[in-house]
Amino acid sequence: MKILVTGAAGFIGSHTCRQLLDMDMQVVGIDNINDYYSTSLKDARLEWIAEHEKASQFQFIKMDIAHREDIEALFAEQKFDRVVHLAAQAGVRFSIENPHAYVDANIVGFMNILEGCRHNKVEHLVYASSSSVYGANEAMPFSVDDNVDHPVSLYAASKKANELMAHTYSHLYDLPTTGLRFFTVYGPWGRPDMAPFKFTKAISAGEPIDVYNYGDHQRDFTYIDDIVSGVIKTMMHVAQPNSEWDAKAPSPSSSKAPWRVYNIGAQTPVHLLTFIETIEKALGKTAQKNLLPMQPGDVQATYADVEALVKDVGYRPSTSLEEGIAEFVKWYQGFYS
Repeated sequence: MKILVTGAAGFIGSHTCRQLLDMDMQVVGIDNINDYYSTSLKDARLEWIAEHEKASQFQFIKMDIAHREDIEALFAEQKFDRVVHLAAQAGVRFSIENPHAYVDANIVGFMNILEGCRHNKVEHLVYASSSSVYGANEAMPFSVDDNVDHPVSLYAASKKANELMAHTYSHLYDLPTTGLRFFTVYGPWGRPDMAPFKFTKAISAGEPIDVYNYGDHQRDFTYIDDIVSGVIKTMMHVAQPNSEWDAKAPSPSSSKAPWRVYNIGAQTPVHLLTFIETIEKALGKTAQKNLLPMQPGDVQATYADVEALVKDVGYRPSTSLEEGIAEFVKWYQGFYS
């Protein structure tokens, strides 16, 4: 199969490209290499993909998903079998200061991907949603059957919008789409704007770390290999209509259309202070903690119920926090040595 991976120079995207090459797929990766964080890290991820023994089956094209004409031409020329859409403007806090970036990438860009899939007979679109869609919901664990109508950041609202847009295309054009609500992903090649990277960098340098909500957070930290395994299993499992869907008591995660939404996480929430302690042990250093109040747009806890994904595609996270942090620290120290 020929697979399009958007956001190929990103954290999850680069790992996904390499795993698809492991499976002997033809992979086209696109990314606009924006400067939201270090472009040198993005370039290094692309070099890492190029080191793969089957790199001849990988083609990278620098492209912005918000540019309609470019995306139209790409789909028309390449004729993809399936699409893994991971490109987005990420970050909850950044969305408060730069809202237009989220409309351009996450709404306009997603629209262009949907249109490309629609007009070129793509067999299955798998796209990144987010645990942030649960917003003000406090019922634990987060279930795909929960209401997600109360986002607390524009980033979250844009991801909920993606799920609704995808359903429209599944309904109108019979386009199979599956949204995956990612829960805090970490591991080698991770994003510098996320806590694992920030904490490791600061603790290594003997600098204080900012710990929001005075450390009283819980996050369902999920190792990158488990995430990518789930993404690819989902890509191979084309979304089908739910024949038992009842319009009088509608399921929020399926439809009469070929549309599905799943949580993808470790199903093991970790207290933030415990997470920091795990990094301290891996580094052999103690953190200096700067305890701060909760940030706007943040949530107290995340906890994924992944039973639907386990049942339907055979997803099963297997990497412990200690194993995952050890691998991340090992990569970080090697990369920045």
